[in-house]
Amino acid sequence: METGVRFRPKWTNGGSRLLFLLVLLCYSPAAEAEITCRSCQPGNKWRAQEMILKFDASESSAAGLKGELYGHGDAAAAAATTSAGSRRLRCPQGSAQCALERPRLKRNTASELAENAKLSGGQSGDRARLPPGKRTRRDSSSSSSDPARSQQTGEGTGSAAGRRAPRSELRWSGEERRAAASRQEELKLNSSTFALTGDSSHNQAMVHWSGQNSSVILMLTKLFDFNLNSVTESSLWRSTDYGATYQKLNDKVGAKTILSYLYVSPNNKRKIMLLTDPEVESSLLISSDEGATYQKYRLNFYILSLLFHPEQEDWILAYSHEQKLYSSIEFGRRWQLVHERVAPNRFYWSKMGLDKEPGLIHLETSISEGQALYVTCKLQNCSDANKGKPFPGYIDPNSLVVQDEYVFVQVSTAGKPIYYVSAKRDVFTPMKLPKYTLPKELHVISTDENRVVAAVQEWNQNETYNLYVSDTSGVYYSLALENVVSSMGLEGNVMVDLYEVAGIKGMFLANKRTDNQVKTHITYNRGRDWRLLQAPSKDLRANSVHCVLPYCSLHLHLHVSANPYTSGNIASRESAPGIIVASGCIGSELTTSNNSAYITSDAGNTWRQIFDEEYAVLYLDQGGALVAIRHTPLPIRHLWLSFDEGRQWSKYAFTSTPLFVDGVLGEPGEETLIMTIFGHVSHRSEWQLVKIDFRSIFNRRCTEADYQTWHLHNQGEPCLMGVKRIYRKLKPTSRCVMGKTYSVSMTSGPCDCTEADFECDYGFERRTSGRCTPAFWFHPSSMSRSCTTGMTFLNSTGYRKVVSNNCTAGVSMQYTARRQQCPIQAPKGLHLVTSEGALTATLGSNVTFLVFLEEGDGARTSITLDFGDGHALTYSNVSSIEDGIKHVYKAVGIYRVTATGENSLGSETTTLFLHVTCQLDYIHLSAPFVAVKNKEVNLTAVLWPSQVGTVTYIWWIGNNTEQPVITLDGSVACTFSREGVSTVTVQVSAGNVILQDRKTIAVHEYFRSHLLAFSSNLDDHNPDVAEWRLDVSRVIKNALIQSTGVREEQLLVTVLPGLPTTAEFFLLPDKRLTEGKPEKSAAHLDQLSEVLLGALNQNMVQFTLRPGVQVTVYAAHLSAAPLVDTSENHSGSAMLMLLSVVVAGLAVFVIYKFKRKIPGLNVYAQMQNEKEQEMKSPANPTEASAGSQRDLVHSLEILDTEFNSRPIEVKRPWPRRDERELEKSSDV
Repeated sequence: METGVRFRPKWTNGGSRLLFLLVLLCYSPAAEAEITCRSCQPGNKWRAQEMILKFDASESSAAGLKGELYGHGDAAAAAATTSAGSRRLRCPQGSAQCALERPRLKRNTASELAENAKLSGGQSGDRARLPPGKRTRRDSSSSSSDPARSQQTGEGTGSAAGRRAPRSELRWSGEERRAAASRQEELKLNSSTFALTGDSSHNQAMVHWSGQNSSVILMLTKLFDFNLNSVTESSLWRSTDYGATYQKLNDKVGAKTILSYLYVSPNNKRKIMLLTDPEVESSLLISSDEGATYQKYRLNFYILSLLFHPEQEDWILAYSHEQKLYSSIEFGRRWQLVHERVAPNRFYWSKMGLDKEPGLIHLETSISEGQALYVTCKLQNCSDANKGKPFPGYIDPNSLVVQDEYVFVQVSTAGKPIYYVSAKRDVFTPMKLPKYTLPKELHVISTDENRVVAAVQEWNQNETYNLYVSDTSGVYYSLALENVVSSMGLEGNVMVDLYEVAGIKGMFLANKRTDNQVKTHITYNRGRDWRLLQAPSKDLRANSVHCVLPYCSLHLHLHVSANPYTSGNIASRESAPGIIVASGCIGSELTTSNNSAYITSDAGNTWRQIFDEEYAVLYLDQGGALVAIRHTPLPIRHLWLSFDEGRQWSKYAFTSTPLFVDGVLGEPGEETLIMTIFGHVSHRSEWQLVKIDFRSIFNRRCTEADYQTWHLHNQGEPCLMGVKRIYRKLKPTSRCVMGKTYSVSMTSGPCDCTEADFECDYGFERRTSGRCTPAFWFHPSSMSRSCTTGMTFLNSTGYRKVVSNNCTAGVSMQYTARRQQCPIQAPKGLHLVTSEGALTATLGSNVTFLVFLEEGDGARTSITLDFGDGHALTYSNVSSIEDGIKHVYKAVGIYRVTATGENSLGSETTTLFLHVTCQLDYIHLSAPFVAVKNKEVNLTAVLWPSQVGTVTYIWWIGNNTEQPVITLDGSVACTFSREGVSTVTVQVSAGNVILQDRKTIAVHEYFRSHLLAFSSNLDDHNPDVAEWRLDVSRVIKNALIQSTGVREEQLLVTVLPGLPTTAEFFLLPDKRLTEGKPEKSAAHLDQLSEVLLGALNQNMVQFTLRPGVQVTVYAAHLSAAPLVDTSENHSGSAMLMLLSVVVAGLAVFVIYKFKRKIPGLNVYAQMQNEKEQEMKSPANPTEASAGSQRDLVHSLEILDTEFNSRPIEVKRPWPRRDERELEKSSDV
């Protein structure tokens, strides 16, 4: 069963413990192991260390043999390995996947004890440096007391196994001392020891054992500096005699070369690849003779992970740290760039029989932070012209998974994920879970046997998942088991407690939470039926065990490991069907204390207790013998052997000196007869490699007389998955070698179908009576929605046969779906969506509309799509628009898009409102520099482009910063009730863009203003930027103060944008001199105005812009207006003002018409000309004439001056243009 692992949180593991990584790179793709050195702590004080076992074998065959690694830990955690078909199913935490991600390689940091291994596609070329796991320490109240195994007490008491041992305890037990005097009488194994001299400081190792009748073992040891986060030393060792002796090969690869990783071709174990540490050099060393000789090739990129082709031994994909994907068809000798911006772990080789070409690559490319694309391309030619896009539109990042014949992607719409599946590379279809499942998370954990198993965490679940199984299309799902327990892996991967038993098709174990109790269940028909495990009838002491179902049962730990690649506490083998070894407990629920080791040899019908503590168990000779090594922090020199499926155990010595065992490496393959134990005599010693040859304990090969038949059954029921299966197994009394030529043989006979061979179909639920009836939300007639009149469809009976069930006859006709004529019906359930699921579109871009029917004859139902902009299209049937309907909108707006489906029996219409927008580039807040107290002021937000779609304006006016004003109009009118400085801020929200502008307004009861002009030399130095205008305004103000003596706080000056350069000054009243009386204020301001104008007219106001550039300031001949009386009694003054404005307007027109060269009037005319350009900007930004950003700001800021710098009472938010031009001349 394949597993899917998705990316998720990174793990960190602090501490200063040295981690010894032992990685087995054998035939089985990516079989890895990790060992913690139990005796290599810095300093003199030994400290018991946890040993982490890491093993994963995703494939197996007779040609290549799997390796295994076992060891001990502080917690005495069971470490029986799992084979290709027997491992705990895992899926990752987090978003989106129905889909899965394979674990990512992560460079370790200083706080991490090791790196996470990168497994891409389960190939053996993957790296394997893995973090240590955390296990719960478990205590045992007494040592083993089983009569057949009483010698166990000689290797440390059970309590010692559950705690750290102080140095004073690190001595042999009494039995070990007694045994030393009579060792000539004990059973011994044929073993030899080799010390890796000179590598005592190395804290990581990677091992490759070829198998395939080869005696070659390669071992790469490294010193990884966790502070520097790099490898500082390495040694390469090679053995040609099954590990009895090793030769150091540093001279052959380069004495100064530092190696970091070892890779092996999964299709040719003789081909070896070594990767140098990129901190020193980036190179590959390649060997084609099992590591005897090497050739070095330079790399111009840093490899993060490799993915080997499943069939072509020289084809490799390499993923770099720059998110680039490279390919090689020469086993790494030459590389070619395939694609950039590839998502980590989201690239896959094609599968023969499904994809068109063997060199096709499936990959996910990153488009933006929230968007990705699923593309396919050729190995050696991934140009745009050769790319395929199997899924229309964008997908969620890190959601692509190609697994077996299925492809999964996820698309989120309005925060809700939609999971899509493609079977056999067909079109993508949304996965159909029961209607009210409402998943928070969905993980695909298996795609075996032409069906999908998905773990779904529903809206009301937190730590458990429901298991759903699909039909062969992968589209329709039915509930298999509720509330399956989950746990978190080191990388944040979700570990679901579901275990597939090797060698028995359809058999699973699962831990389910019921009433806050975790219980282990078993199924023999792929989840159709589940039951509890019957506890053993006797314990180790042959005492009766009183345990009555359902109140008491046997419960097992199904953890492969806290790490995805670490061996866990349950094991089974393809070559030993029916034998399962696991750790667990007896009682009402599963606990983490008082766990023992149990075994079954009849596929879970009966169980026996074999140890009262947890042991690592290794399968020898294809399951003909079992080896057990006890978890303990103490040094040991014995292991246990059983030749009768765990009924009797014998104690053997494997070394003369007790050894702190770090791990056990078995010969690749299930016919293991040679094993290497890795350990240390003390914390200062070299690594000790003890090779054990078990062939000496067998005196003959097995004959036909040594085998017997075994009938698979479930509590006496022989028909499982529709057949009766009979296996040939070794007799428990036979002690012989089966050898590598042995293969499991099975005969089967068909059974008549019964109701137990069928599960509930999609939309149906099993009642307490056992019958499948429609769920309240399901309408069986809807299953014919894709029907075409005149054709037929399968009408479900509420049942479907369990996948891979081979029953025949019986009730098959009664429960099998019946083929019926497609009904003629009116269209119903018409849906209209965009391909991206969005309700917005960008102006000028292609919008793809998707239309589909839930019910009705799609072939005879016409579809009319009205785009809402005056265009409409009609199609003769739904099938003709499966790829969508594309349309381009040429104007911004909100469009009502309508789809109508119609046939002879009726019609149905659905509507979608689409917002077409364009990018908002710039906003400008038009506001006066000075405002009159309690007089209405207009504030306007001007947009560029002016038409961008639906816009929201958010205003913060004055001191009201907590409660903003929200409008859909770009103009607001407001008054300021207090004198002083007020700030106005506006934010404009258009689509996903928010822009802001802010202006400061001086509020006074009275003020006067006048326009200023300058000598022409100032224009030559005017860059027309805001910062320059601010600086020059300050200089002009100082020049006016020096020339006239006006107080600084009474004068404001602002330079206006554009050319020629103009400015405006504002005179403010001095309350101390006028005593706050209006008549005195007006008179005082009139006097100051005359003083300033007099100084300006006499050319008294000058300033130096730069050396040699003297600028003269003039009063503009056309002022803003005669001074306006702002009191309430102003009718006479108003008439005079109006007359003046009319006269001035006529004068401006005449002068402008004849282009008279009067400086002051020329400034005014230029301002009007620029404003005219701004006011005539077309509504459609695509038709607007090209203009610079400076021209835009110029126009906008002149607009401020023209109609916002005086207290004219305007009730309309935007006065007419002629009014603004007239009112500009008013001086308040």
